[in-house]
Amino acid sequence: MGLGQGLGLLEGKTALVTGGGTGIGLASAVRLAAEGAHVFITGRRKAELDAAVETIGASAATGVIGDIADLADLDRLYETIGSRGQGLDVLFANASVGEFVTLDQVTEEHFDTLFGINVRGTLFTVQKALPLLNDGASVILNGSTAVDSGAEAFGVYAATKAATRSFARTWANELKGRGIRVNAITPGPTDTPGVSGLAPDEEQAADLKRQLAAQVPLGRLARPEEIAAAVAFLASGQSSFITGSSLYADGGLNQI
Repeated sequence: MGLGQGLGLLEGKTALVTGGGTGIGLASAVRLAAEGAHVFITGRRKAELDAAVETIGASAATGVIGDIADLADLDRLYETIGSRGQGLDVLFANASVGEFVTLDQVTEEHFDTLFGINVRGTLFTVQKALPLLNDGASVILNGSTAVDSGAEAFGVYAATKAATRSFARTWANELKGRGIRVNAITPGPTDTPGVSGLAPDEEQAADLKRQLAAQVPLGRLARPEEIAAAVAFLASGQSSFITGSSLYADGGLNQI
């Protein structure tokens, strides 16, 4: 079985993937749909969303333009999902942004952008989903190995992901009465447009990828589909006794 093929683990379920137009978000939306879910995907760029829906198939995916940092966009997103009348069984709060900036170079704009999307946006993505989440739903937050590594020039981003990891613990506790599980997925370096976008040009992006791959015990970057397979596991009943946890899909980066 290929990583893009499913076992029907989410047959008849409804899922939402934020930041679902590219990278890990798109791969996860493809995999959740392959497992039988109808997947709503949201993002800020219409062209990417349209292409994602076409890739998945219009019968299995619905694209909704929006920015998770804009609460009105979130309200519109959940109105669209609610109008389908089946609630929400899986929420993958994937959307986030990153940028290399050293402590002495951090600006208000850098701080506000990263915390506004990665922390504030994630919080309200989950809070506003609460009325739609079905009992027994799975909420998955996108974390990062940067939380543990102390990588230079990545301090603000790492801090946002530390907050995300903390949210997973607290929300798992708060939502346990409804049987809703909340976990973090913690990917290692993954070959995505987001990683390439951390560098100013293609040549430096290639150098960055080589440097990251050299740090991973498995000797390479993850493929988005490999992270999506872990997301599908957390989304499904196969992880029914896992909550408040962080699943590291990092090639051993922070384990060895």
